[in-house]
Amino acid sequence: MADFAKYYLDFVWSLGENFLKFFEAVFIAIAHVFSKDIPDYFFKLGEAIKGFDVLGWITLFLVTIINFVLAFFIFYRLFLSLRKYIFIRHKEVEKEELLEEISKLKEQTEQLALEKNKIFSLKLNELNAFSGEIGGAKKEEKEVKGIEGRFTKLAAIDKKYNNNPAFINMSDSDMLTLEELVDNFVFYSASQLKLYYSKDVIRQFIAGLATSKVIIIEGISGTGKTSLPYAVSKYFFNNALIVSVQPSWRDRAELLGYLNEFTKKFNETDFLSGLYEATYRDDMNFIVLDEMNLARIEYYFAEFLSIMEMPDTSEWKIDIVPSREDGDPKNLVDGKLTVPQNIWFVGTANQDDSTFTITDKVYDRAVTIQLNEKGKYFDAPITQPVNFSHDYLDSLFNKAMTENELSQQALDKLEKLDDFIQKKFKIAFGNRILKQIKLFVPVYVACGGAESEGLDFMVMTKILKKFTSLNLVFLTKELTELVTLMEKLFGKGKFSKSIEYLKQLQKTV
Repeated sequence: MADFAKYYLDFVWSLGENFLKFFEAVFIAIAHVFSKDIPDYFFKLGEAIKGFDVLGWITLFLVTIINFVLAFFIFYRLFLSLRKYIFIRHKEVEKEELLEEISKLKEQTEQLALEKNKIFSLKLNELNAFSGEIGGAKKEEKEVKGIEGRFTKLAAIDKKYNNNPAFINMSDSDMLTLEELVDNFVFYSASQLKLYYSKDVIRQFIAGLATSKVIIIEGISGTGKTSLPYAVSKYFFNNALIVSVQPSWRDRAELLGYLNEFTKKFNETDFLSGLYEATYRDDMNFIVLDEMNLARIEYYFAEFLSIMEMPDTSEWKIDIVPSREDGDPKNLVDGKLTVPQNIWFVGTANQDDSTFTITDKVYDRAVTIQLNEKGKYFDAPITQPVNFSHDYLDSLFNKAMTENELSQQALDKLEKLDDFIQKKFKIAFGNRILKQIKLFVPVYVACGGAESEGLDFMVMTKILKKFTSLNLVFLTKELTELVTLMEKLFGKGKFSKSIEYLKQLQKTV
């Protein structure tokens, strides 16, 4: 033990001496520079300039200026770097303080919520003293309205359609083809609603209805994203339900509501009422999730994304309550609501700092339409809305898929494109996307578009959108090769949307 102690003391002493020698050497070196080296430089310069001619003096002057400029630039860059470090450090400190403050506020909020629940519980206990009188009044009110049970709004819908069943009476003038449907809607929207959309956008929307129950309309503000499903719904003599998504949404209860354990009543949302009412209707119904990416879509809409992957539509059931009780709505079977086939969920999305990124899981299951330009005014003949049943629209979709089935030539070209993208970018089409292409393109053609245009739209929105997650700095050559391949397979000018999108990606690299 004594030997170790002696060794360790010697080691610490030696280490301390080395540190002292290091700082001493640094001090001596700095002192040597200012006391000897710099005076020597000036002395040597003084000796040398005695033999300088005119050219030598000019050269000395220029070199001196260059050296001063270089030294100034170096010190200036060091100053900027130091200032940037101090600024960033200051921001980080402020950020940490802000996070601490948020954490404290969150704790205070939770405490206030607990206190509120306690107060609410006490109030309920006080109200129980008058339960006979209040209960009798409520019962009398329910009897007057003819509505009982824990679902007030849904029961009212039952009553509404029991008295007035929904029925779509289509006349010969309503029996439009898909191409006529596109033309008529464009004219109706312009003449009656003063909303101007191109035929190509409407083809994408109609073909999207045949492809998925979820449609996402992206673009800058003011381009008519929310107005599009509103106008389509009006054209079909219906009213789209517009639900404003809130940043605080975290789960399905924000959409569907929840059972209040205190009152034993179900807090019904407008979304749930719109979804339930669609079970009674024969026409097309649209629920618009306005600014859907203000909250994380996978949180509040996850259940719908999952069930709509099931091939058997009879299994598209949403759990509302654990079990059935007397007085529950008619179409709520064993506490479950079947999502009807005549309803679509249309989400609008802005892409800015206030929104969340829409994930591939959502994009893969939806049809995405870009609206980045405001519609241009054009003269349109006055056109009236039409009576259109969901069954008739579905028959038009089936007819289009039979008559305009994707050609084998197009499938072969897609396969070559898929092989190249898999090899160069490690991204595959997948069965889901291929299935969607086979549904979308035939209906797009029936709406008056070209097969190559429909393929172009789907490849851009389903495949090329995924390229933003790649490190494109190292893939510039591959992007150029992909553009060349598309022009070779589909012809110059045929895949304009995809090629333009790839060129924009190249510019960002």
